[in-house]
Amino acid sequence: MEGVAVFTDEVMKRIVNDHPEHDFFFFFDRPFDGSFVFAKNVTPVVLFPQARHPFLFVWWFEWSITRALKRHEIDIFISPDNFCSLRTSVPTLLVVHDVAFKHYPEQVGWLVRHYYNFFMPRFLRKADQIVTVSKFTKADLKVQFQLSNKNIAVACNGTNSRFKPIESKNQELIRNKYTKGAAYFVFVGLIHPRKNVHRLIIAFYQFKMQTGSDMRLVLVGRKGWMADEVKEALVHPEFEKDVIFTGFVDHDEIPKIIGSAFAMMYVSLFEGFGIPILEAFQTNTPVITSDRSSMPEVGGEAVLYANPESIDSIAEQMIQLYQKPDLQKDLIEKGKHQRTLFTWEKAAKVVYEQIEKIAAQKSTT
Repeated sequence: MEGVAVFTDEVMKRIVNDHPEHDFFFFFDRPFDGSFVFAKNVTPVVLFPQARHPFLFVWWFEWSITRALKRHEIDIFISPDNFCSLRTSVPTLLVVHDVAFKHYPEQVGWLVRHYYNFFMPRFLRKADQIVTVSKFTKADLKVQFQLSNKNIAVACNGTNSRFKPIESKNQELIRNKYTKGAAYFVFVGLIHPRKNVHRLIIAFYQFKMQTGSDMRLVLVGRKGWMADEVKEALVHPEFEKDVIFTGFVDHDEIPKIIGSAFAMMYVSLFEGFGIPILEAFQTNTPVITSDRSSMPEVGGEAVLYANPESIDSIAEQMIQLYQKPDLQKDLIEKGKHQRTLFTWEKAAKVVYEQIEKIAAQKSTT
């Protein structure tokens, strides 16, 4: 699972288990894994069709969801993934993770881009309460959609308990498995232009040429659409073998890979939050990240910042961290504090507070 799915899973798991006095209906658009039915007070419902296309988004939210909300006599509709239903009269809580399509429209397909541009302002006006995952996204919404009079609460993201420091002997096993024993930088996420992986690869080549290090670069995640720039970046025959694509890996393996890395590289062009930064903090792994969007909010003083549009800037921070062992230790210590500011418990609390607000408003009407 990636960001939105992780948020939904972690937050709803806590709300469901913390509030057995309520009944929850989970709407799926396809067959689901039983692990998503968190407790006895959850009723799973599969609705047709599978929403894999903008036309099907409209069908699913405006007809399937609307009918299901009425049929099951739902009191409050919680939509955790940027979308909601415009046709329902059920009070709605909308969670917005980012509006990257406004900043990088060229990285979104034509039809999806037009869907977002048409529907997002309407979703925001329709929602009775809005939650964002960062102060940055809250401010961005207000600027992009002129929402000065709309109440927006800020939650956050967190990390799973699977992310924790890895013992030295286990780090060695992971390095042997993925890099033949060599130390490595790691990136975790969808390999897509917004994640800036192509510049990261070229910056890594510069790092290799300037340091002579045997360091590797491990890229964990599936290749998304528009990944041609990444292929084009793999042009240095001397170092190409040092760039390792793992593809999909089991979710239990990811904490081990991050916790065994020399540093996390998360130099994305734009993020609504940036969960891998927190995951690195939890495993005592230093972080180099971008100096824009939400990433300074998440990283605080516990990371090194690079200009994601400058290959030289990214390479410079890699070199600095490599050449200064005391800096690495300092970032790890600062990360231990920074990680305490963002938890799934906090996120669930904020979301549930907004549910209570909607319920209170409903009871007075």
